[in-house]
Formats: sequence, structure tokens, C-alpha cells
Amino acid sequence: MNRSHINPELSNSSISAEPPLVNPELEGGNFFWQGGTDGILLLHGLTATTAEVRPLAKRFHDEGFTISAVLLPGHGTTPEKLNQTPRREWIAVCEKAYFELQEKCSRVIVGGESTGGILALHLAAEHPEIKALLLFAPAMRLASSLLQTLFLIAVSPFVFAIPKKFENDPDTIPWQGYKVNPLKAGVQLLKLQYETEKLLPRIYQPILIIQANLDETVDLKSGEIILRGVQSAVRESHWMEKSKHAVILDQEFEEVVSTTMKFVKKILQ
Repeated sequence: MNRSHINPELSNSSISAEPPLVNPELEGGNFFWQGGTDGILLLHGLTATTAEVRPLAKRFHDEGFTISAVLLPGHGTTPEKLNQTPRREWIAVCEKAYFELQEKCSRVIVGGESTGGILALHLAAEHPEIKALLLFAPAMRLASSLLQTLFLIAVSPFVFAIPKKFENDPDTIPWQGYKVNPLKAGVQLLKLQYETEKLLPRIYQPILIIQANLDETVDLKSGEIILRGVQSAVRESHWMEKSKHAVILDQEFEEVVSTTMKFVKKILQ
């Protein structure tokens, strides 16, 4: 979910008149790339599509991994559809994709960008056999004040969505997703954050967190909150100094890939 300024006077018609997706020409649906017996499930962020994780997925597939990425319900269609989609549907689809990958692979790692990172944590808490977690700019908290958050919750029944203030220029990175932040979906994210934080003590898997120093969407303390809550004996935290929220698509992509690949190979050796 990208940072935005709330405008309660924004009408539904002014939003729906615009094409819903940024970069609609990109491939953003489900994909499954068969490789070896080690698998990686990659989960995209709120309002995005699997186009967000595709460049990282390709690099891991080139290294012989079996890769799965799933389009979360309500995404890749219209913001109206996302507003009608409860978080339980996101969780269920992630779990289904995990089971399908598990059938093909002897070891499975789960990774996610932003909200995808929170879904990865939720999945790991329920499935201790998951081998490791890869969290990219995990959205455990949003970069908004308590007052702003309460205002978002209060107006969500009346205001359909708010326009995004994109941090990463969507014209220069392969990001695909909605041009607005649907507010009811934002409330679902807040509830998912709360539920997942309570599950953190159940997580023992090795964990890698990569955050972006210039991230204005996610509270930069998100990684610290996660590491303080989990029981993982193996944990790494890295910062990309020149990157913004979409850290797996930004200018330090090669460093993200290198850091992630080293961590994964260390875990699987």
C-alpha cells in the first residue's frame, strides 16, 4: 500500500473513470515455474500484482529453484473488487499456493514484499515446516500517525479510495497495480497486521529482512518489531540506503538479489 493523503471529498466517480491499473501491459497473474526440489513462494503487496515479484522470481528460477507466485484476490481487476475482498481470502489463497508448491518440493521458502511479507509471516506461524522467510519492506506498521490511522478507519465506510502518491516512479520500474488505495482494503491490512503480530512468537524459521532507507509507506521500525517478536535463532536484517518502498524493483535490485541469494543458499546448504 502506497502512502497517500486522505481527501474525504474524493468521489467514487472520479476514481472509476480512470483506468484501474498502472502498467497494464505487464504480466501480473499467477505463475508457476518448475525447477528443482527447493521451492520459493513469492507474495506481492497490497494493490500490486505478481509483476512486483517477477524479476526476483526469474533470478531464483535461473538458479534452479521452483518458483510460485499467486495473484491475491481482489488484485489485478479493479479497486472496487479489492474493497470487497476480506483478508481471509488473501490468507487462504497463499496457503493453497503453499500446499501446491509443497507437493512439488522437499523444502519451501516463503518470501513477500510489503503486505506480502506480513502474509508470509502469517503462513509461517501456521506452518512451522516452512524452511525460511524472506521479507522485503514488510508492512508490519504503516508510516502514518495514530490520528491518521484512526481517520482512515473512520472514513472507510464513506470514502471509496484515496489517490496514491507513488514513491517509486511506476514509469521506470516494472510495477503493476492500482492507481488508488481502496480504504476498506487498507482497514483489512490493519487487521492483518494486528493478527499477525500476535502470531510472531510462534515463528522459529530463519528470517531475512531487507528494508529501504527511503521508504515512506512502511514504518521503518517494522523490521525491529518483527525481530523482537519472533523466536528465530537465525536472523538477518539489511538496509538498502538508496531504495524506496518497492525495494525488490528499485536501483539496488542487484544488491537485494545478492543478499537474498546468499541467505537462501546458507540456509539450504
